[in-house]
Amino acid sequence: MAVIRDNRGALLASNLTQYLAGASNTTGTPVDTTQLVSIINQFLGQGEQISADVTTITNGIYKKFGAIDKVVNRTQIVTSGIWSGDTGSLNPSSSFTSSAQVAGDSGKYYIDVYNSETSSTSAEVQFSIAYGDSNGYGAPTLTQDDSSKRSTLATFNQYKNILLGPGDDAFSVYSGSTAGAHDLTSFYVININRARYKERLDPGNISIKLEGTSSITLIDDSGGTDENVTTSGRVYNLVSGSLNIGSALTASIANYSSPVNGQGYGLFYPDMGIILLNPAALASKVNTNLEAATSSAAGIYHINRGSNFGGVALLKALDSGADFQARRTENVSTSHYFVRANNREFNFSNNPSFVTGSVGAFVNPTFENDPHVYITTVGLYDDANELLAVAKTSQPIEKSFDKEVAIKVKLDF
Repeated sequence: MAVIRDNRGALLASNLTQYLAGASNTTGTPVDTTQLVSIINQFLGQGEQISADVTTITNGIYKKFGAIDKVVNRTQIVTSGIWSGDTGSLNPSSSFTSSAQVAGDSGKYYIDVYNSETSSTSAEVQFSIAYGDSNGYGAPTLTQDDSSKRSTLATFNQYKNILLGPGDDAFSVYSGSTAGAHDLTSFYVININRARYKERLDPGNISIKLEGTSSITLIDDSGGTDENVTTSGRVYNLVSGSLNIGSALTASIANYSSPVNGQGYGLFYPDMGIILLNPAALASKVNTNLEAATSSAAGIYHINRGSNFGGVALLKALDSGADFQARRTENVSTSHYFVRANNREFNFSNNPSFVTGSVGAFVNPTFENDPHVYITTVGLYDDANELLAVAKTSQPIEKSFDKEVAIKVKLDF
């Protein structure tokens, strides 16, 4: 039912009154229903339009949609798991890295993590791990290696330019119970592959379990808090807690910062698919091998420093935790088309098997007065009769002179 609100109701009444008064002043002038519909439609929204042509019957294979047959420009929010196969939980212990990538130049900046062996055709990057340091620690200086690109400093500045606004030079996390009171000079970053998160990650549905000498589960603090929106979109703190999925309880927070050194665990940027982790907080709570780099040395890169330190240590902590949960959300535009086949329409077929003989007689003589066909496909065409989309029915739908059919076709894009 269409609802006309505000002063539009009075305007509609005025316009109708003027039209009807004008028609009655001319003797013998009939009321034009098309004109009445045009007046009313000025005050109705998209998808609520009415039509004067409600008895139109088509004898061809095409039927033009009326104004009341289309509902377009609707937006629907869809959520799904971000990992390959649209799963919401990844077991990093079943993931793989590429030895060629780690040993190459890119391995000085980041480590790609795959869902299967890189030799497999189904191998896809799930996320990458990188390390950034504002002092350039964790990568050789130019004095130590004149070919050094100072990768950790480059990574720090890259994410600073992406995530921080002009004039903001620090990533701020919790200090004790005070949000934003501690500035990070270094961080590990988990960068979700762009093809995985599509539009954005879903706050309130991320859970990262890290295990070393002790374990911790990190979630975001989006539940019940005011959103902090920056130039890079929303940003939340990472805290220790549990999502409590499968129970009636909401996500619970154990602590906002490490009870050992009082520093926050990191930051979560859902609109960018980026997770920043505080090395000092992780080292104090999970494993000391996760501590930040404190110096530079020739040939040493903190992202893959040995088999138990730096970025490799973070990957091992993820492997041991064996549970990385995340979901994504997308705004999907939808249009609905109502395909209406009245009792007198689409009762015959162009299929050659429908007729026989040189004169085109019906195969079954009863088809002349009582045809029965089955609808299996709906084609959507433009004004040039070019096929744009095809919809299949779940099962054949019988159509005859004593049956009418209405099929709703939904297009997502």
